[in-house]
Amino acid sequence: MAIRISGVDLPENKRGEIALTYIFGIGRSSAKVILDKAGVNRDLKVKEWNDEQLSNVRGIITEECKVEGELRSEIQLNIKRLMDIGCYRGVRHRVGLPVRGQSTKNNARTRKGKRKTVANKKK
Repeated sequence: MAIRISGVDLPENKRGEIALTYIFGIGRSSAKVILDKAGVNRDLKVKEWNDEQLSNVRGIITEECKVEGELRSEIQLNIKRLMDIGCYRGVRHRVGLPVRGQSTKNNARTRKGKRKTVANKKK
């Protein structure tokens, strides 16, 4: 039986600390905090959790953390706000260029997409 928390199946053969990172918005440090609050040993595998431990972890995540869809929509709204006010970061998002000051002369292919070759002028 797979354990589902906020719409994500947790891998049962991994430690709880690692398995919680499969949820969007939970990293290693927040997984440690969640397990400590729930009173679950970090080294226990997910399949070894009992019902009480599972309900504690699930309750803490739903009450205290923004995860999955709610977090994704908030991030999208933040980017949309930057684009609407026309700040530098918003313009870079709109044009599809790197946002955080990276060089674009040689690299940045992930943001810019496949190369568009431009032919030279004939003399």
